[in-house]
Amino acid sequence: MSTTDERARIAGVELGGTKCVCVLADGEGVILKQARVDTTTPEETLSGVEAILDGWRADDGFSALGIASFGPLDLDPASPAWGSIPATTKPHWSGADVAKRLTGRYGVPYAFDTDVNGAAFAEGRWGAAQGLNDFAYVTVGTGVGVGLIANGKAMRGFGHCELGHMRVQRLDGDDWPGWCVFHGGCVEGLASGSAIRARLGREDISSLTADDPVWANVAHTLAQLAHTLCLTAAPRRILIGGGVVTGQPHLLPLIETKLRESLNGYLVLPDETIVRAPGLGDRAGPLGPVAMALDQL
Repeated sequence: MSTTDERARIAGVELGGTKCVCVLADGEGVILKQARVDTTTPEETLSGVEAILDGWRADDGFSALGIASFGPLDLDPASPAWGSIPATTKPHWSGADVAKRLTGRYGVPYAFDTDVNGAAFAEGRWGAAQGLNDFAYVTVGTGVGVGLIANGKAMRGFGHCELGHMRVQRLDGDDWPGWCVFHGGCVEGLASGSAIRARLGREDISSLTADDPVWANVAHTLAQLAHTLCLTAAPRRILIGGGVVTGQPHLLPLIETKLRESLNGYLVLPDETIVRAPGLGDRAGPLGPVAMALDQL
């Protein structure tokens, strides 16, 4: 990393479904300041973000701005709706113009992407994917998000990666319909924290023991996701984090085993463990937009 990057002051905005975390960091990923705004309506939330960024700009300023947002997002630079949230189940946010409003205010280089892609870029710069151009970052919490990095860039097409909604081969004997309102038994509908709560009919899943039968379904589903990732993008590493997995450390080795069983020798995987925990923990999200913005300098 260059001296310019090390001395840079980067503003990052991680816009989540319940809270928005704003950070000011240097080029080495050291967080200098951090503030939170509750995610309510677009006007309330973005006004709160602007107040924080305005204060930082008035102090010593910042060299670039990164915004990593919940989605789905319009990321097509040729689209009139670029930078907005086209449609979402979150009340009031469908059509919200996030990027244009914030980036147009400060006149610095900027980056805009999904929150999970941002976390992936942070892991690539400072975390467990350093030195890799091809890897995946999976977060399993309230929902399931996938940041897929190929040749050093986030995968793009007509939209961004939404592998959390991939349909999977079900575990034998499992006929539970799934939680997802769109696809029923997709990855998110079977393996997310919301899905586990719905399946078990309980709000608190933190006390579930490692031998609870529900984990067999979760591991099988995430292994199917990893199977597809290996066949489509051949990532050198698949980082899986989020509250569901972090609270159950036995899951990662089980997913690795089930992945290799599922591939059944068709692909020659690296000898090293391919399914791993993220290196940054809960810092990956807030540092995501910072990593994105640094790439613009």
